[in-house]
Amino acid sequence: MAQTVTTPAKAPDDARRVSLLLGLLFGLAGMGSSSAAIALPLMAPDLGVSVGSAAWSISLYVLMLAVTTAVYGRVSDLVGVRLPLVFGITLMTVGAVAAALAPTFEVLLVARLFQGAGAAAVPTLGVAALSARYDGSVRGLALGRLAGVAAAVSCLGPLLGGLVEHAFGWRAVMALPVLGVLVLPFLWRALVGGGTGARLDIIGAVLVAGTAGGLVLLVQSPTSGLTIATIGALLLILGAPLVALRVRHRPHGFLPMSVIRNGVVVRSAIASASVPASWFALLVGVPAVLVGAGWEPWEVGLLLVPSAVVALLVPRVAGPLLERIGASWCLVLAGIVAAATLLLAALGTHLLAPVPVALAVALATVSFGIGQPALIALVGAAVPADVRGVALGIATLLFLVGGSVGSAVVAGLGEVIGIPGSFAALAVLPALGLLFLVPELRRRPAS
Repeated sequence: MAQTVTTPAKAPDDARRVSLLLGLLFGLAGMGSSSAAIALPLMAPDLGVSVGSAAWSISLYVLMLAVTTAVYGRVSDLVGVRLPLVFGITLMTVGAVAAALAPTFEVLLVARLFQGAGAAAVPTLGVAALSARYDGSVRGLALGRLAGVAAAVSCLGPLLGGLVEHAFGWRAVMALPVLGVLVLPFLWRALVGGGTGARLDIIGAVLVAGTAGGLVLLVQSPTSGLTIATIGALLLILGAPLVALRVRHRPHGFLPMSVIRNGVVVRSAIASASVPASWFALLVGVPAVLVGAGWEPWEVGLLLVPSAVVALLVPRVAGPLLERIGASWCLVLAGIVAAATLLLAALGTHLLAPVPVALAVALATVSFGIGQPALIALVGAAVPADVRGVALGIATLLFLVGGSVGSAVVAGLGEVIGIPGSFAALAVLPALGLLFLVPELRRRPAS
């Protein structure tokens, strides 16, 4: 992939500006779920559906966000970052406007599908842009800053959504991601063009997207019923062997053989999935418990403000930590923090104590701010530049599937054993994920 060269003297300042802007875009994409969740109680009766049915506007958004990340990653390998990111932000903006103006719930769902498909460009292409533009310690600091700003903006989503809903109604909340289009002009010169110039393997892209969609639907099935579980299982069972055949037939096609056989990419992505699992679990579970206990939505959002401040400070630690102990041990640390986060959230929501809950959400941002840059550093260093985009896309896909697991467990298992119990059950996930990192840890002992 072609890259823009920055002079050593200007690299840190340039990296700070670009990573802040990309982090803002990432956060606005995440706000498509965090702020929209606050709007569900008013949106549902206005469109004549139950709150449970209205939650599909979140599920479908996350589904498309996960499914299309790998597509954007591969396209960036072929044509560079600039064009696919502009296309994605444009699609996200159009989807957000359509959702805000939707006359019926069905139109809203279609709009959210388009919005999620557009927002998926940001996680993969943002980190691809930083990975192509910088290296060494500057890259580590930039990736940490991107994750921190993204987490901070997402943390502010419920508060901003609650305030906007109170002042202008739920439709204005749905339109919030359009702010992303205002960021693009400031990023234009920093976005790399180029790419290999090869043609996109469309059949491979469709097969990978369909199989990934089946996986996400299957994960979400505890909250959506037998029909969705059946569709997800069929897509996964039929799609997986077809993807395997396509890869054998086209080893340099949409899903390169060199990526799926790369143990570092696969193991680190699976191990890191507990980080977004804890984040999305808290995003769904904490407002449900507190609003059920009589809190106003804006009060829940206010409780999350300290975590936004923490998220902005984490990059100052994450970058040097990556240099000191390595990305694999950073993922271990992020997993331990994720487990502590879930146990603390279980205690806080059981007691309805705001201090442990606020501390748990703050720890979740620490876990995200360390874990996501570590994943990107591991994957980026493990593959050549011409397939780095698709490798980052596949890693981000598995990363987001972890988020789907977290939200599904809280929404599904929470109805059986309660949300505090579901938090405690999820705390096992980081320990299981860390088992996949054992080969990398043996290669790189902690400093």
